[in-house]
Amino acid sequence: MTLQEYDYARESPSKLAASCLLLALIMKNLGGWTPTLEYYSGYSSQDLHPLVKRLNFLLTYQPRDKLKAVRTKYSNRVFFEVAKVTPMDMLKLEEILKSC
Repeated sequence: MTLQEYDYARESPSKLAASCLLLALIMKNLGGWTPTLEYYSGYSSQDLHPLVKRLNFLLTYQPRDKLKAVRTKYSNRVFFEVAKVTPMDMLKLEEILKSC
């Protein structure tokens, strides 16, 4: 989804990928940012917090009529129906990120 948004073009691809991974870990209750992830990515959890919040905002307030083909594709079981995953509540996400 970020490929279609100009605001994310200035972000480093590695930082964007790391932020997406952290958001996915939080959304699926799979833990947080580990020292191993920090070592290999080069980013601390604190470095990723602002971008994680922006990504969740993008998921929360993305217009439903835009990018229908992308949403349809990723709503399929082949892609684990990731387009159907409910975004995090912004306040809950903020609490979780503070504890990381």
